Amino acid sequence: RTSHRLECAAVAEPDVVLDDAELADPTPYFMRDERLFVPTGIARGGWGPSLSGHVVGGLLGWAVERAADDPDLQPARLTVDLPRPTALQPIEVHTRVLHDRRRLRLIEAVLTQDGDPVAQASALFLRRGEQPGGQVWSPEVPMPPLPDSGYSTLFMRTYGWGTGVQNPDPDWPHGSGPKYTWLHETRPLIDDEPLTAFTRAAMAGDITASIANWGTEALEFINADYTLTLSRLPEGEHIGLASLTHHSDEGVATGSAILVDHKGPIGTGISVAIAHSGFRPTSVNPAAG
Repeated sequence: RTSHRLECAAVAEPDVVLDDAELADPTPYFMRDERLFVPTGIARGGWGPSLSGHVVGGLLGWAVERAADDPDLQPARLTVDLPRPTALQPIEVHTRVLHDRRRLRLIEAVLTQDGDPVAQASALFLRRGEQPGGQVWSPEVPMPPLPDSGYSTLFMRTYGWGTGVQNPDPDWPHGSGPKYTWLHETRPLIDDEPLTAFTRAAMAGDITASIANWGTEALEFINADYTLTLSRLPEGEHIGLASLTHHSDEGVATGSAILVDHKGPIGTGISVAIAHSGFRPTSVNPAAG
């Protein structure tokens, strides 16, 4: 059994360099083997030999959505706990419905390796209904325009932060000011299954930790958990994030970001992280060598 240090799971790594074969037929993050989900090399994150947080969160989101099994239920909240690294080893997925009422369904999902839990999620689904009248104030989100870009595997462009492989905008001030990103996940999560809108949002929610905690010395906090709230599902394949807050003291950080699609805001991401060094983003295609 693999031993693990007491540290949190990986924040999502940036886009990798793709060859022509990958563009035509991208490798999924997981291959299904009966009850097991076997990660491919591309699922590795930037904090060492473990899965990227956005891949773990995506699998948990996929699992709770299947367990909800009702298109009239809106996935309103997903909380992903990442208490330990998830190894590059086969994973079992377990779900159960904790509460099932007329207007809500509360679902739990747990990922295990060798019988031990490595990550878990709680998801709240609410039944859609009539929208009340009136107006409620909310701050405007000054997102940069959606980039005109072809294939991506996550980061299309970052603004005010990011390494070279995260494709930062060279004309955007790079420092301690506002930070934004546009994401386009073109890689299947499991086999050749198309990503659902909620799975896509669940994967994007993990990026909250990166964008909220990135500072003048790059990324010095590792994700311990994240929460995604959604008032509606994203339309289309592109999701943007605008950093909203970062507060940290004595090595403990909280941060938040607003999530948008091409029409406007869809929800909020919240991250809890702990100080950690050694982030090394993946810069080459593991399948190529």
